Amino acid sequence: MSEHATDPATETFVAHRNLLFTVAYELLGSAADAEDVLQETWLRWIKVDLDQVQDRRAYLVRITTRQALNRLRTMTRRKEAYVGPWLPEPLLTAPDVAEDVELSESLSMALMCVLETLSPTERAVFVLREVFDVDYDEIAAAVEKSPDAVRQIAHRARRHVDARRPRRTASAGETRAAVESFRRALETGDLQGLLDVLAPDVVLVSDGGGVKQAAPRPIVSADKVARFIRGGIAKFTVTLTGEATEVNGSPALVLRVNGEIDGVLAVRVEDGRITGMYYVRNPEKLTRVTAETPLTLRSAPTAE
Repeated sequence: MSEHATDPATETFVAHRNLLFTVAYELLGSAADAEDVLQETWLRWIKVDLDQVQDRRAYLVRITTRQALNRLRTMTRRKEAYVGPWLPEPLLTAPDVAEDVELSESLSMALMCVLETLSPTERAVFVLREVFDVDYDEIAAAVEKSPDAVRQIAHRARRHVDARRPRRTASAGETRAAVESFRRALETGDLQGLLDVLAPDVVLVSDGGGVKQAAPRPIVSADKVARFIRGGIAKFTVTLTGEATEVNGSPALVLRVNGEIDGVLAVRVEDGRITGMYYVRNPEKLTRVTAETPLTLRSAPTAE
């Protein structure tokens, strides 16, 4: 055995860590809270008798889900006191995340915002079943409900999400083209260019968290969104630039004012035009946009 060999508990946790973080983030929409959940999961995991665990991955997912549910209920109260709209924390992601259609769709700002409208238990059941394909019995153990109750919750959550998710998921290429058209129009102040790339019923949601200025309510319609953007730029003598990037598995923009990061803009694209805009300005939510966060639906190989 190598002198640098790790113990089985640590080896298993490390092999599944990216998966567990992805589960926690999908449930919480916050990287900081997801990291806290992983720490809580680890503290419980090292006390487990591994000889009594048949499926270590499933057991770790169960612990993570329970800890995330506890935190999600606390976050619900925090969000009620939040200033203005609350958006998930954007994560800079690697190109391979965008190539995984199932993962990138589940991480999209559009779907993450829909998940915010579910109850904590509905969100956990939906994410575990629809995103991570966990069987009903294992979900039941994680959320402490009967398998029959979990099936009913899953059906209700799926119906709720399907009624609110985008009608058609745009390809990465379509989204990238729309983002690039928006960037050019934004940097040149081309109002008509903005109107051309925005769908007539586009919705802009901005999150400043009470720290940075943001619209207190969603802005609806291409004309109002374009004029809001133009008006915001006109108030200040600044240089505004957009840097193309990958956020939550989809093409997005990091917007800079005089070279400093101002916010991250994620979009929803349908039929080649932007139908949803999610602009995060709250500085506390911009700590994960300069280095990639590894996310996955699967675990690394382990010798367990």
